[in-house]
Amino acid sequence: MAGLAAPKFGFAQQTVSNQAYTGKAQPGDETRTQRLQWWHEAKFGMFIHFGVYSSIMRHEWNMENEAPPIEEYMAHAKSFKPSRTGPRAWAKLAKRAGMKYMVLTTKHHEGFCNFDTKLTEYNAVKQGPGFDIVKEYVDAARAEGLRVGFYYSLMDWHHPDGAHCATDEAARKRFVEYTHGLIHDILSNYGKIDVLWYDVPWPLDADGWESKRMNEMVFKLQPEIVVNNRNKLDGDFSTPEQKIVAETGGRAWESCMTLNDSWGYQRADDAWKTSKTVVRNLISCARDGGNYLLNIGPKPDGSIPEESVRILTEVGDWMAANGESIYGSDPCQPRRSNYASFTRKGNTLYMHVHFWPGEYVSIGGLSVKVKSAKLLKGGKPVTFTQNEWHVKFTGLPEKAPDSPVTTIAIECDGEPAQDNIRVRKEKPRAGV
Repeated sequence: MAGLAAPKFGFAQQTVSNQAYTGKAQPGDETRTQRLQWWHEAKFGMFIHFGVYSSIMRHEWNMENEAPPIEEYMAHAKSFKPSRTGPRAWAKLAKRAGMKYMVLTTKHHEGFCNFDTKLTEYNAVKQGPGFDIVKEYVDAARAEGLRVGFYYSLMDWHHPDGAHCATDEAARKRFVEYTHGLIHDILSNYGKIDVLWYDVPWPLDADGWESKRMNEMVFKLQPEIVVNNRNKLDGDFSTPEQKIVAETGGRAWESCMTLNDSWGYQRADDAWKTSKTVVRNLISCARDGGNYLLNIGPKPDGSIPEESVRILTEVGDWMAANGESIYGSDPCQPRRSNYASFTRKGNTLYMHVHFWPGEYVSIGGLSVKVKSAKLLKGGKPVTFTQNEWHVKFTGLPEKAPDSPVTTIAIECDGEPAQDNIRVRKEKPRAGV
């Protein structure tokens, strides 16, 4: 990943994400709608950044940002000895949190392969771990009923051609064949794979990476896979990083974020998001038709930081009661409130009250009639009144009945829509 600090909170905007798409014909165009169906319904996934950098405990960009001698860095690959049980804990926590898919770093920018391959000795089987981390992860994810995704960094700080490929054609050809070969390995040796998540195409463009040929290989090996846009092709979905930026025109998108300010394990990073922030971010993504890919950075032994477990367990408790407002939700036009955010499924509007005002809540400018309302957790009916300008939900308790966000399910007589500008312009005003 780019290694930038994560904002605590981000609101969706109707602009193009971090890489504009071309709209040109691409491998996979014919089957995209079918392939993305499960992904659109899932909404919530776990990202896992794990590698040699985890054992150094100083951020996943240590190899570049602190620039230790290559021999010093490679020595950590020998002492990196995670437990085989780590991936099982990752998958169990993902399921507990209400996530539906996982994406693991098979190779990050450091060049270390978490999988078995004949193309380099710099891999988990031949180095410190002594086992195929990717295989353990795949088995663990499937055991929990989760979809399986692979992250793969095109940029490589270890391979001798990783930088020279930009200016030396022979180096480019060698490095591209090496890269295509590793991608071929991860997509050939672990059964059905659901997501391929490219990262950082530096220093080449799509022609330099031979990305069209790359994706043709990918779809030949895994016809039902979904692929992102970071090999300089459009792919199936866009990837705003550390921010929530909605795509336009129905294009699929997924916001990826860290739980603190680091992707890989950084012992000193204590900038943890709250479970409320995570839930609000998830709601913002779902509201505008996107997915939320939330990262954990396991410790050197593969165990999960206690803070990550606590936060995601709280999120999982909320999802257990409120998941219907997220999974399979539709893009939602209503969004104006001082203390709530919204998602939608069909004609049901979900009002997610994150700052509980007590006694009553209101929505201004709702332009459909409300038929009924209830608290999503527990199903208790909520009374309401409605006029031309607002709907008011009353008889609510002083203390929020759910944590960290209380959701009210509102059944409407049509697709929910909100027009605050009409309220501003036409609502009667007092005289002078």
